[in-house]
Amino acid sequence: MNTTNKNITLKGNKMTVAGRELHVGDALPKFKLTGVDMADVDNSRFAGKVLVVASVPSIDTPVCAIEAKRFNQEVAALGNDVAVLVVSVDLPMAQKRYCAAEGVDKLTTASDYKYRAFGEDFGVYMQENGLLARAVFVVDKAGKIQHVEYVPEIAQEPDYSAALTKAKALV
Repeated sequence: MNTTNKNITLKGNKMTVAGRELHVGDALPKFKLTGVDMADVDNSRFAGKVLVVASVPSIDTPVCAIEAKRFNQEVAALGNDVAVLVVSVDLPMAQKRYCAAEGVDKLTTASDYKYRAFGEDFGVYMQENGLLARAVFVVDKAGKIQHVEYVPEIAQEPDYSAALTKAKALV
């Protein structure tokens, strides 16, 4: 599993990823995103829960759509103490349309289009295209990161098993 944001590629082309790299043991960075209802989404919404944060380039691409559907299916089995947040820079209206069309209703989607801080705070902002790199972070109920995966090739899915196993162990 890749725990560094230094060697991320898109279809084999190296991407310049800005921001600080997160590690196991780090505190979850404070974030402010925009939800599908245009309201702010921040850390407080997930207080006291195990949180899986999945950063994706665009919900409207095949791999990102597969990832969101997979986490949506899996989160139901994890119970009420686990939440999943999928973040992209897609407009909230596009995220809402995707979720409605695909039946994605058990996780939270939020956009970094407005505040533009999440990408650098989580070490996932790709300078070449202005999108977020694919990454998964699992955070315990106290707000400490317990799992980090920076997916090395954007066109590939993350290691769902590793993230979900860690989330289950933290409940």
